[in-house]
Amino acid sequence: MSFYSYKNANTCTCPGTATGNDILNGLNKRVCIQVKNVYDACLQQEQLSDKKVVVSNIVPVLPAGCGCQNNSAGCKCNCDGNVCTCTCANCNAPLTHEEAVENAANATGPLPQPCGNWTFESCRSSTIKGNISNLSIERMCDRPQFARVKCSVDVPIDILFTDQRCQEWMGQSTVTVTKDVLLCVPEESIIPFTLESLVSAICVSGSYIGDCTFQITICVSVVLKVLAEVDIMVPTYGFCEIPPCEEFAESVCDEFFSLPLFPQSSCAFKDASAVAADTTASTAGTTTGCGCQNAAGSCNRGCGCRVSTCSSCGTTCASGGSICPRCGSTMTAVN
Repeated sequence: MSFYSYKNANTCTCPGTATGNDILNGLNKRVCIQVKNVYDACLQQEQLSDKKVVVSNIVPVLPAGCGCQNNSAGCKCNCDGNVCTCTCANCNAPLTHEEAVENAANATGPLPQPCGNWTFESCRSSTIKGNISNLSIERMCDRPQFARVKCSVDVPIDILFTDQRCQEWMGQSTVTVTKDVLLCVPEESIIPFTLESLVSAICVSGSYIGDCTFQITICVSVVLKVLAEVDIMVPTYGFCEIPPCEEFAESVCDEFFSLPLFPQSSCAFKDASAVAADTTASTAGTTTGCGCQNAAGSCNRGCGCRVSTCSSCGTTCASGGSICPRCGSTMTAVN
């Protein structure tokens, strides 16, 4: 099972939302942990039009119409002249440049080269970590701990294209964006702070202009973070108790065996006024008491009961139980 399995739904040691006094229940120690503390961060998103990028590290990739008979983890390519035919376990999954390089390494025979005119297909960022260069930090005299941060952020991208013979290729390139922003920067210390970037990009359109160069329109998101490795004291609930994995199976018996041996009744805990109200609300042919059902078999919403419906067989139970008494599947509340 996982932390969020229905079997752990009521276990207070599992991660999840805490409300009221539950946030304090179980706090038993203070722990020193080593983390990257984020002092400040900002996000900028922009569209770059007519951006020229030069493609390098070009490798052949899985062509359209490939055979998917091979169920092994990797792809195998056979190259003849200027055309490669490949088989792969999953033709529809997006291919990374790293996977394309591995395919090329597994190819039999010499690798071809792109020929003729190239046709742009798509591009996207190949990693979420940008490379920062030309960094300049100028502290603001009128705003303590703030600084003007100027830098260039390189966003690595993978570009997918086809040549004149409809052979598909993938190459690498870089889109560079400049940033000039204000950030809260901590004072000097023995442990220095650093600046890191989180990037993501995807192409809107593109065209080939020759000499391994594409002209693209690309949407770029860049997050700049001021970080430092720190030791920080935090309150904890102790170490996590990792539950065993739950095998995917029709575990009807497990759910059924978790039911109480004898039927449970909440009527015994009702006060006299509640029982009297149930009796008054009942009519001829109506099931009274904690069942709260009317003659049609549906819940009488006026009595405040909770109805659950089985997610498997559709059985409706007015007792509000979490396990279906018929098939043992999970019941879903439908108040």
